[in-house]
Amino acid sequence: MNLFEINPETCNQDGICAEICPSRIIHFRKSRYPSPTAGAEAACIRCGHCVAVCPSGSLSHRALPVEQCPPVNRDFQLSPEQCEHFLRARRSIRTYKKKAVPGDEIQRVIEMARYAPTGRNAQDAQWLVLGKRAEIHNLARLVVAWMQWMTEHETEVAAAMHLDQTVRLWQSGDDIIFRNAPVLIVAHAEKGNIRALESCTIALSYLELAATSMGLGCCWAGYFMRAAAVYQPLKEALPLPGGHQSFGAMMLGYPKYKYHRLPLRKVPEITWRL
Repeated sequence: MNLFEINPETCNQDGICAEICPSRIIHFRKSRYPSPTAGAEAACIRCGHCVAVCPSGSLSHRALPVEQCPPVNRDFQLSPEQCEHFLRARRSIRTYKKKAVPGDEIQRVIEMARYAPTGRNAQDAQWLVLGKRAEIHNLARLVVAWMQWMTEHETEVAAAMHLDQTVRLWQSGDDIIFRNAPVLIVAHAEKGNIRALESCTIALSYLELAATSMGLGCCWAGYFMRAAAVYQPLKEALPLPGGHQSFGAMMLGYPKYKYHRLPLRKVPEITWRL
């Protein structure tokens, strides 16, 4: 099969696919059928825009066969009011039920998160799912060790982050690092990947929203993320592929409590230059 093929019996010859192609690899002239440009094979980023936008379903890409790309269900489209309610009702969950999250539920939420946008459709994020209590506890212990080092050697930064208070809470038996979450999900990628931080951050944001839709709760593992970026003992303890590093992490579990109100946020500060 060529890079993409056109069904001449159904193609409207409207050129929409060529107009929206990010890499400009689709050649189109009026009253002709779309065709690949020179060098299209190498330049194509396999984003699927051409398959998704065709109103007649006439374009099929080698990597994205049209029959494997289901149509958009307009009945599922959120209204602005529904979207605002969903986003405002989302909460960062720090108190979890003592209930394991089934593997298929974790798989599903990651499957949804993989549709997050990435530069050149690189889909850089990979996933580490940790659910063994002892392993998560050991990572938390290393985060606390980093906090203690910071308190001794980077006193101003540690004071600004209130790390001494966090260490005391940990020492009193309060898991202030991972909040006794049953699951920790780490997004990782190759160290030298210049897109990795943004790719993993956006993917984790998708994951958090997807989890909310499934009755799960998430919270960014901020202390862990700071420590995993700089503290060598913690880096070495993470079971990541060679040459990879953590670019973000999320706690996951079932919320212990329900929330009943939509809190306010600061009025956005906007500079208009329309």
